[in-house]
Amino acid sequence: MNVNRPFPATCAAILLVPALLTGCGSGSSPAEGAPAPATSTPRPALSITDPWVKAAGSGMTAAFGTLVNHTDRPITVVSATTPAARRIELHEVVATGGASKMRPKQGGFVVPARGAHRLTPGGDHIMLMDVTAPVEPGAEIAFTLRLSDGTTFAFTAVAKEFSGARESYDPGTRHG
Repeated sequence: MNVNRPFPATCAAILLVPALLTGCGSGSSPAEGAPAPATSTPRPALSITDPWVKAAGSGMTAAFGTLVNHTDRPITVVSATTPAARRIELHEVVATGGASKMRPKQGGFVVPARGAHRLTPGGDHIMLMDVTAPVEPGAEIAFTLRLSDGTTFAFTAVAKEFSGARESYDPGTRHG
């Protein structure tokens, strides 16, 4: 009696295929298959998420976003520059007498260790005064922030339309 046993032969073939395919690699040596040493660029101390600038035809405008500190120590932003304005200041908005007033932020923006500092309409922001050209929606505006330790952080913000947060200037400060 001849008994045909294809099942064991089929199982053996299925189990051998992955082993055979492994041998068909690129001919790399075992050292090449080892994980590569980390060569990525270290994360910067400071970054910004969702940076944007309020579109403006002339005069003044402001930049917003969320500053993120990736270190174990606070980071203080003490000033900013941009080719888009003749003067730039770090501002805060404070409530006085039932109204919101903008004024320069004494001491700059402190971004807590491993934390964030939001720059928002109606809150802390980067104020551009005497813009050099209209800031059209979609325009990319370059900024450089100077930190208290002397280092700088550069980023680009995209201009967009925004009609909220119409604060007035504190009459005791110099603007314009």
